[in-house]
Formats: sequence, structure tokens, C-alpha cells
Amino acid sequence: MLKSTAMLLQEYSSYANPAAKIGRIVKKGELVPVVRGLYETDPTTPGYCLSGALYGSAQLSFEYALGRRGFIPEEVRVYTCAVCGTGKRKRYSTPFGVFTYRDVPTRVFPYGVELLDERGYGHMLATPERAICDLLYTRAPCANRRELRELLFDNLRIDEDEFRAANLDEMTELAELYRTTNCRLLASLIKEMKRHERSR
Repeated sequence: MLKSTAMLLQEYSSYANPAAKIGRIVKKGELVPVVRGLYETDPTTPGYCLSGALYGSAQLSFEYALGRRGFIPEEVRVYTCAVCGTGKRKRYSTPFGVFTYRDVPTRVFPYGVELLDERGYGHMLATPERAICDLLYTRAPCANRRELRELLFDNLRIDEDEFRAANLDEMTELAELYRTTNCRLLASLIKEMKRHERSR
């Protein structure tokens, strides 16, 4: 369970020195500092459960979501999260893992996420369609569909079969909300793939 410094000071207010009591509990390993002002009572809590607590309304997306959904072969050890309206990138190294936070457009933020609950912690995980769009949003613009295809399937190592099995209509709708070169090219690439499938 996550607890703030204020909660703990209140909890141990009957002690002569509540801060010293908190320090002793931390030393015993019964309380794990996560970031300044925030502690976790269970050291076995998976890091992804804490992603939204470190930076408000964060959504697990980008490489982490694609790895968890089986779209890329590597296990992603950094919890990559999408936020909106901050204009900043944040990175936290904690005993529960490394968390990074990157902005995405406000207009896409409500779409393509799933609310999951584990151990009483709610966390939001992007669908693969949304995670692909988020990732392309943060990359340098490609010149054409060929370059985008190389970026997706060679550089980012997205499994092409998984990509084709995704909800391509949803991915197209999401891509159009980003209004960037890469996402426009993604919508165009999907249309090209569909034309190719129909002509076979």
C-alpha cells in the first residue's frame, strides 16, 4: 500500500518523534521509499502498479505496453508512460524500477487505454494500437511509408503478424488524432496494407 509522508506522520503522531519512527521502519525494510514523500508498505509490489501514483493520470504505453502485449520480442524493463499537458519529460529511478513519462496530445489521452486492477492498485495500460501511435509521435518524422515500415518492423522490432492482427481501423482513427507526419504515414500504410490484402 502506498503511503505519503503526511499519512505516516499522522499514523505515528502519538510518538515523540514521528519522523524518527518512520526512519526506523524504513531501516527495517518494512517501508520502502519510492520517491520523495511517498512510501510503499509491500516491497514485492510490481512496479507497473505504481506507475500512476508517481505522476498523476499516467498511462503505461510506448515500449512497455508493446512488450507486455507481445508486440515486441524484448522484455521492457523501463515503465514507459504517457501523460498529457505537462510539456516535460520525467524520469524516476526507484527500488521498484525506472519510470519515464512523456507527453502525448491531450486529444488522444482518453482513447485506447484499459484500466487494470492488481493487488488493489489501479493502473492504465495502452492498447497496442495506442502504444504504436504514442511511440511514433515521439520519433523523428519519416520521409515516406517505406521509411516508416523500416522504423516499425526493423528498428522498433514490432512483430508484423501481431501488427496485422491488431484493430487496424482503431489504429487509423487514433493515428489521425495526432496530426503528425509519422501518424499520417501510419494511416496511409494501413490503407496500403488493406489494399494489398484485398488484391490477393
